[in-house]
Amino acid sequence: MITFEETCVSGPTGFSESSLDALHRLRERREINTVSLRYAEAPGVLVPDGEGNLTHDELMEALPADEPRLIVHELAFASPEGTRKHVPLLIFWMPPDAVEQEETYTSGYTALKDYLADVHVHLTARRKEHLEYRRLVAQAG
Repeated sequence: MITFEETCVSGPTGFSESSLDALHRLRERREINTVSLRYAEAPGVLVPDGEGNLTHDELMEALPADEPRLIVHELAFASPEGTRKHVPLLIFWMPPDAVEQEETYTSGYTALKDYLADVHVHLTARRKEHLEYRRLVAQAG
């Protein structure tokens, strides 16, 4: 289960209360392993796009082809020794068709990295191949 260190009481600027609630549920409940955030119609405010207990394949299917997302996902895998590991990932999904939004999402990604101080695996993905399961396992190692 993910345990995040609380870095500030009220949460970072630009995060809606519902996005902070979703991140809290991710860290407190075993049935949720993924939270996806997007920018709302109100400029500069991240809101939840989805949350759930997704397999790697379901996560890949949920990625929009032409819109960026900020995703916190707990990757489950077996170590070479055979022990089960659960490692939280922070994924900056930036498909080529959404490049005009990159600057906006980069600031949200930076704020999210600061807020989730216990998440040590950060990655940017522009194509689904960048999120291939074995590649994620190698990074989470």
